[in-house]
Amino acid sequence: MKASENGYRSQLKETAVRVGLYARVSTTDQTPENQLTILRGFAGARGWTATEFVDHGISGAKDRRPALDALLEAARRRKIDAVICTKLDRLARSTLHLVTLAKELEALGVDLVVLDQAIDTTTPSGRLLFHVLASIAEFERDLIRDRVIAGLRRAKAQGKRLGRPKQYHVNTIRAQEMLGGGLSLRAVARSLGVHPSAITRALAAI
Repeated sequence: MKASENGYRSQLKETAVRVGLYARVSTTDQTPENQLTILRGFAGARGWTATEFVDHGISGAKDRRPALDALLEAARRRKIDAVICTKLDRLARSTLHLVTLAKELEALGVDLVVLDQAIDTTTPSGRLLFHVLASIAEFERDLIRDRVIAGLRRAKAQGKRLGRPKQYHVNTIRAQEMLGGGLSLRAVARSLGVHPSAITRALAAI
């Protein structure tokens, strides 16, 4: 390990003493204790003060996770100096999500340590890895955008209608007869089981 890296780690040990330990299990019959035991040991060996954030029975695919949200809120309030978890899939649901989280933590001055993948943003090599991940995430976004554009062009070339489908089918002949008979637009809409604006648009398109 280089002298500069040693100095950085020494500085971290002195200042980043408040860490958030994040653990997650997908089902209620699983226990997060295996993860927490490892995380507690890692933090304790360095003399760091740890706060535990645990999502129990929460799928990693969910956008909102109570403990993860609380962890990020603690980071934003400068109540923790580093986030520690055992594996990347415990923390992030995708490469893009991981990079987004890492960027926010970096902007807040909060480090990220992932034990099983040996990721540690307190080191130069750890920070380099996240630059690589960011590039991969950007590449994935470009691929998705290109596929969407190609699909739209293909559908248009095949004469398919693009955009949202019509929500209502309006019997315009019946609507005209009822309106001509003196019924209000709302009454006609109730009778036909559609929204008044749907009748207006349908009649305007005749």
